[in-house]
Formats: sequence, C-alpha cells, structure tokens
Amino acid sequence: MAENLVIVESPAKAKTIERFLGSDYIVKSSMGHIRDLAKKNFGIDVKNGFAPQYIIPDEKKKFVEELKKASKKAKTIWLASDEDREGEAIAWHLAEVLELPLDKTKRIVFHEITREAILKAIKNPRTIDQKLVDSQQARRILDRLVGFELSPVLWKKIKPGLSAGRVQSVAVRLIVEREREIAAFNSSSSFRVTAVFLVKDKQGHMHELKAEIPEKFPNQEKAVQFLTKCLNAGYEVIDIVTKPSKKSPSPPFTTSTLQQEASRKLGFSVAQTMSVAQRLYEAGKITYMRTDSVNLSDTALGTAKKVITGMYGKEYHFPRRYKTKSKGAQEAHEAIRPTYLDQEDIPGTVPEKKLYSLIWKRTIASQMSDAQLEKTTVTISISTDERNFIASGEVLKFDGFLKVYTESSDEDREENDSGLLPPLKISDILNAKIIQATERFTNNPPRYTEASLVKKLEELGIGRPSTYAPTISTIQQREYVSKEDRPGKERRYTQLVLSDGKIRVESKAEMTGAEKAKLFPTDIGMVVNDFLIIHFPDIMNYQFTASVEKEFDEIAEGNLNWTSMLDKFYEPFSEKVKETTEKSEKSTGSRLLGNDPDTGKPVYVKIGRYGPMAQIGESEADEKPRFASLPRDKRIETISLEEALTLFSLPRLIGNYEDQEIVAALGRFGPFLRHNNQFVSLKKDVDDPLTVTLERAIELIEEKRKKEREKLIKTYAEDPKLQVLNGRWGPYISYKEKNYKVPREKNPVELSYQDCLHIIQEQEKKPARKKPARRKNK
Repeated sequence: MAENLVIVESPAKAKTIERFLGSDYIVKSSMGHIRDLAKKNFGIDVKNGFAPQYIIPDEKKKFVEELKKASKKAKTIWLASDEDREGEAIAWHLAEVLELPLDKTKRIVFHEITREAILKAIKNPRTIDQKLVDSQQARRILDRLVGFELSPVLWKKIKPGLSAGRVQSVAVRLIVEREREIAAFNSSSSFRVTAVFLVKDKQGHMHELKAEIPEKFPNQEKAVQFLTKCLNAGYEVIDIVTKPSKKSPSPPFTTSTLQQEASRKLGFSVAQTMSVAQRLYEAGKITYMRTDSVNLSDTALGTAKKVITGMYGKEYHFPRRYKTKSKGAQEAHEAIRPTYLDQEDIPGTVPEKKLYSLIWKRTIASQMSDAQLEKTTVTISISTDERNFIASGEVLKFDGFLKVYTESSDEDREENDSGLLPPLKISDILNAKIIQATERFTNNPPRYTEASLVKKLEELGIGRPSTYAPTISTIQQREYVSKEDRPGKERRYTQLVLSDGKIRVESKAEMTGAEKAKLFPTDIGMVVNDFLIIHFPDIMNYQFTASVEKEFDEIAEGNLNWTSMLDKFYEPFSEKVKETTEKSEKSTGSRLLGNDPDTGKPVYVKIGRYGPMAQIGESEADEKPRFASLPRDKRIETISLEEALTLFSLPRLIGNYEDQEIVAALGRFGPFLRHNNQFVSLKKDVDDPLTVTLERAIELIEEKRKKEREKLIKTYAEDPKLQVLNGRWGPYISYKEKNYKVPREKNPVELSYQDCLHIIQEQEKKPARKKPARRKNK
C-alpha cells in the first residue's frame, strides 16, 4: 500500500490526478458526499443548537469501508475535494467519518487539475477551514428546515405531494410575476418610416442609401400626413459626421456568464452546461467551473500573450486584468479558462469540444485588442418638413478581438446601420426611390430562459455559482415551471408605400410571439407562489433571500456565528408555520367563471387532487359535480367560460375504424386517442382533441403501428414475453420488464432464443452501474 492516500469526490478526477503523482500515492474517490442529514425529525436537533444528525446512506457504506481501510494503512491522507464550501464540507465529513488523526491529515485545494497545481498544493497543505464548513452547514440546515416545515403546510392547504424550497420558491416567483406582466401587457402600435435614396457616384454608378426618421408616428393618420408631404419633397445631405468608436471584449467566464453564453450560442440547458464543464474540469481541461471570479493568473496571461502574438500578431494582443465585482465572490480564485491556453482544440464528445471551444475563445478574446470602428452618420433634410432622415453606417477598421469571438445577447437588436455608405458630400441632392411607413408593435416583456433567469438571480444576489443549476432543475422537476416551445401567431399589420408619386396602403401578415425553450409557470406553481407570498412574505422576499446569502458569506469569513444566524431565522419562521397551519384557509386557486347555460350550475376552475381542473356544480350539492382536466396550454387565471365548457365534451366519439370506436380524450399527460384498448398520443401544438377528425385519427393510429412494427425485430414462440427491439440507443432485449443491450458483435436478427437467455444471464451477473453521486446544493 502507498504511503499517501489522496481522496477526491469523483472517479474521473481521481483518474486525472493519478497521472500526476508517483507510485507513493494512491487516489480514491468518495463519490460525492459520504453522509447527509437524516430524514427523521428533520435530521436536526433544533433545541440543542441546531445540531445536525448525519447518517451514511446505504449506497455509500461500501465506499466508506474501503476508504477506512485505505486510510488506516496510509501514513498521510490528503483531502483534495473541491475548493469551494461544498468541497470543504466533503473534506470535513471524510475526516469525521474516517476518524482521521489531525497529525496525518492534510487539506489541499487547487482550481485546475495540472501537475504544477497538484504539486504546488501538496507543498502548501492547510487544515480544514471550519468557517467554510459552518457556512455550508448553515445553508444545508436552513434549507432543510424551510423545506421540511413548509411542505406539510402545502399538502394540507393546497394539494398532497407538494414541496417548497428557499431559493427555488423565489425563482418561481420571478417566473410567475413575469407571466402576469405579460398577461397584463397591452401592445400599442406606431409607424416607423424608412426610405431608400439613390446616390450617383463620380463614375455614374447608382448606389442605394437606406435611412429612417428617428421618431415613430403614433398612428396611420399621422404617417399618411407625413408621406403626403414627401410626395413633392426635395432631399439634401446637410450633415456628415464621422466618429471613431471601439468595442472591447467581455471578461473571461464566470459560472453565470458561461451558463448564459452556452445557452445562447450552443443551446445548452444550465444543467447540461454544468455537467459538461464538470467533465472538462475533472479531465484537467479547464479550471474550476464554480466561480464568481473574472481574474486570470499570471501564468494564464503569459500563455495568452504567446498564443495571440503567435496566431494573429503583436497588434492583436492587449493585456487586461479584470476585477470581480460581486461582493460575495466566495468560490474564487480564477475565472473559468482552459487549463492549457495553447490548446485550441481537445479530444472528447461533441458537447465537450463545443463548450471547450467557447471557453477558449472567450479567454483568448479577453486579452486581445479592442475592435476599431468608424461610424458615419448622415443627416438628410426634407424640403417640406422640419424632420430629417438619418442614415448611419459602420466600418470595421481593425477587427481586434472580433477575429476570435463575438458575445451574444438575449435581446433582439434592430440593426439600423447599413454597413458601408456610398460616397456622399454635404449639399448632395438625393432622389427617393421608395419611402415606407410600417406599423410596428410594442413587445411584451420577454419570458425567462434558463440563462436569463440565472442572470436575474445573480443580479438580485440570490444563490451562488453552485446553486443556479440545481435551483432551475428543481423547479422544473417539481412541475412548478415548465420549459416549452410555443408556436407564434399570425398578426396583421399595415404598410404605407410611397413610390412612383403614389401612396399605397397594403395589409400584410407576420408571425409573432414564437417561444423557444422559455420558462412558463404551471397552475400549481402559481397557486403555491400566491399562497407563500400571502403567508410567508419573508421567505418570498427578494431582498430577504439575498440578505440570507450575505449572512452565509459572513459565516464563511468568521464574522457571524452560524447557530445564532439560524436561531434568528428559525424562531419567527416556526411560529409562522404553526399559525398558517392552524388558521389559514385551504387554497386551490379557485376561480368562478360563470354558469353553465344548460344546467345553470356554476363553473369553476381550480387545483384538484390530480392537478388543474374545471368543475360544473357545487361539491356540497346533492347531485355530484362534473370534472374535466385542464389541458397544458390553458391556465386557471386566463381560461374563459366557453373554453372550460368545451372540456366537458370529452371524451369525444370521433367515429369507427376497423369496427372499433375511436375516442378522443384528455388525460394527466395530455390529449390522446383510444382505439381497440390502445392509446395514441395527439401531437402537441398540432392536434386538438375537440376538433381532431376521423381521417387524422386514423393517420395517427397507423403511424404508431408503423413505429411499433419498426421497433420489433424478433419474437420467440418459446416465450412471447421475450422480444428483441430497436431502441433509441440501438437494439436491445426486453424481458420481464427489464432491458438488456445486444452486444455490438451480435446481429440482432440472428439471435436465437438461447442466445437471448445467455445475454440476459451474463448481464444479470454484472453489478448495476451506479449514477455518480450528486453534490448537495440545496
């Protein structure tokens, strides 16, 4: 046995570190946290200083025993978990559970997995930082108390099975408030006037010059009045202003900005970005991926200079030192950058290569020269009106960092610059080829994407780099929020066209309002949000939540006692829980829509035991009420009486096919068809159970049958339950509700019954692969 035992969180990290250490070192993984709070009694002794009651989960006991044996044989144990609070807590738990003696235990940290960083850490060990451990414990305990105390209140007052979380509930509030802003938004229109002028150069060649009136016209009448003035107007260049300008690169990536840019440029979810970044870090390709810092090390700056001057030339290099602005930057020492900046590409999966390339470009660009531009603004007078047309163009004189990287934006930008302008001088007379007044509409506030929600949470000081991804995943898993694509709707608009001495009025159409991967609150999410805001305003308050984060930072810095902080929070919170449980009314988000015209009975929409539903009649009446589930695209707050009543026409008999009825219905997982005891899902955003035709229903039934036929490769008379099927990841054997992968060297069509049994038997012998343990970031 080696003299030195190094313990890290993951096998991938262990494998990378092992390459840099000699035979005197053995590296083992703890597979994340080795213990957690017990479920019983919150796992916290509230009366005795919030003492946590930790247990080792069954799935971790084997790893703990292996680590105990290895630690007893080693002369020195190096705890090398991540450098943030969560990593510090993992190191502390390992020291406690393995009963590691202080004299043979050393804590080492590094923000990149390189030979130099590992050896430097070993030369500079430290002890476990109890302040960081206390800060992590305070967060974990506080979140456990909030979740475990609030959830039973929600079960009793709204619906069984619900849960609440401190940061997650505030994130849901942001999405709910944005949805209501959108619902309350009234779009207004105005007219934007643009023109195309003809310019003749010295050689007699004609060029087009695009220009516009800076102000918008409030209505069609005003736009027509202006165009009428333009019928016999003359146009003259009265001013040309050319100004140099520049664009500077963005700082290197932090956790938040990486999540935002990977979403915009690569289409990654926040969770996917962190998963891919974790793999890159553990393979030694990038620095630590949970950080608030935009700083780069001297080594990185030196390498960046060599790379930039070597690839692009000296004029492209411009050194910059960025300073971190966020006060609570706890994780810290450096921005996310490639470990070896001279490696532009890496081997790996497609997502790994894409994310690495993004990080490399952003890091290199941050050390490159500004882009130099020249902006020209031309003012064109109108002889019949005091307004002026403005034409602007931008010329890139030196590309600088733009040679490597351009940052994306969440906002849609309306480009007015027309690029390179034709040759012009003051007093030039221009001829108008065409002038258009186009009706434009104000846009409602945009719904959040995962990335823009992270940006908002960061702006409010809510959460930290390690919490963004789990927060956003949790609110979706709890079905308080759904990430959806929604098609746009056709919108008519008016365009006034002045050409050939005439004004034409044209009616045109455009698609508007399409949504891609946007976050929508569900009815459950909205009802839970409203209940918590009424009864637990502190928990749902943005400033309060941000102040709690600052208190965690204070604990980490040694300026605040963690039990005092919890005590101050818990006493009033616990009282509020008790008061709400005893005195508050049940909340279902119930809304009276009106009366059913056929029966005169009231029609409600509300949250029921199985989710949002419509109800005709009163629960207390002698005659039982009728119920219908709400489809996913309808909301309790906005559904109309007419829309609710149509739901009661389901299930709907469409017709007969193959002597069997086809019925359209709405279930918990969406609309479907039932035919011959088989169920066929209706296509989202395409098929409506209330209107789907017999012809379309038959098409969907046959489509599903075709897929089933293509899926089935082989069956066996010896046992009809055993099948060879085609799956998303290739052919597999299905038997007794279990799946077994067909080995690559085997032809699935040629497999005999005995071959299948042999494959099943071999794969049953192998232990099931365990998913990597997730870090606790609640």
